[in-house]
Amino acid sequence: MEQTRMISPMFKQIDPPQRFLMGPGPINAHPRVLRAMSADMLGQFDPEMTEYMNETMALYRQVFMTQNQWTFLVDGTARAGIEAALVSLVEPGAKILIVRAGRFGLLLSEIAERIGAEICTLDLPWGEVASLEQIEAALQEHKPQVLACIHGDTSTTMAQPLDGVGALCKKYNVLSYADVTATLGGVPVCTDQWGIDVISGGLQKCMGGPPGSAPMTISDRAAEHIMARRHVEAGIRSASLTDGLRPRIPSNYFDLAMVMDYWSEKRLNHHTEATTMLYGAREAACIVLEEGLENRFARHKMASTALIAGLRAMGLTIFGDDAHRMANVTGVWIPASVDGDKVRMRMRDDFGIEIGTAFGPLTGKIWRIGTMGYNAVKHKVLLTLGALEAALAAEGFKPPRGAAVDAAMASWP
Repeated sequence: MEQTRMISPMFKQIDPPQRFLMGPGPINAHPRVLRAMSADMLGQFDPEMTEYMNETMALYRQVFMTQNQWTFLVDGTARAGIEAALVSLVEPGAKILIVRAGRFGLLLSEIAERIGAEICTLDLPWGEVASLEQIEAALQEHKPQVLACIHGDTSTTMAQPLDGVGALCKKYNVLSYADVTATLGGVPVCTDQWGIDVISGGLQKCMGGPPGSAPMTISDRAAEHIMARRHVEAGIRSASLTDGLRPRIPSNYFDLAMVMDYWSEKRLNHHTEATTMLYGAREAACIVLEEGLENRFARHKMASTALIAGLRAMGLTIFGDDAHRMANVTGVWIPASVDGDKVRMRMRDDFGIEIGTAFGPLTGKIWRIGTMGYNAVKHKVLLTLGALEAALAAEGFKPPRGAAVDAAMASWP
């Protein structure tokens, strides 16, 4: 019988089209980050490699505006950081109180349910935020082990105020967690001021990197709780590492107790560090700090303000409350006479610019436009507005021509 020959198809070299990613994320990575990620591999316990790890921890303490010793990277996209935080904080059967006002609050529930937690919720309409009074009332009612919330929910383009939340949680002996994937590096993430116990983020939005690494910071209080759940796997156990007395963390990869030992001087061989992602995360933090946090926050606010001025000059209506709007992602109502997907397609095909659609109750009702990281600059905002104006006109909506760009330019100092 003649052996069947398997002929592999010939694929072209990867050469993606050049686009401005002006949606809710990911955004275009900074060229310096991409160059850093092309550097050669090192062994995970090479002294140069462990020094890069130490430098990365020091850099992200500044980015998170914290003195927390436990500030490091979780290998994986931003969702890996969320899952690592929740699976390591919330014990099976324990109560978790989740603030839900958009898609990503619902994601917290999804993850907590899989952990086996008892889920309690503070539910709000999409586009609203919780007050301290509402949060305190929910803490009093449910008496959870952990409170979890989203700082900036890109599904609604609203930012949940967090000042005072950590103090409330300490008052009721509750551990606190916040996801800052959409805000880290673009708006203040005041870890120590807020008193939040565990915060995790991502690179692919304001940090100006690619998805694949989740920066995280952990308070001493939370670290003590996590280490009380430590269970070191048999193949790397030593006499100096003892198990905790609380229930074991039910994930091996996302076991923050072992990950923390890996990043500590113990250098526990928990996993092989994602070297290329560490290079990128380190460079992204360097870029943020070279610009200066206050300058960076001001640039993101400036870009968002200019975008909104341009959108309003076109006769479009901005979604949500100005008081709680994210400074890096803007929601805009799609005119009733317009097919939103056709406008997005025209922007992509004719101008090489991507803006975002929406989820849940906002599906087909709003566009989401991001001004983040490497893309939070004047010319990209102006090009996006000009392209949107042309795409709207082609679909039958007639904005005053040139008004959007003029308004945005006028708003830029």
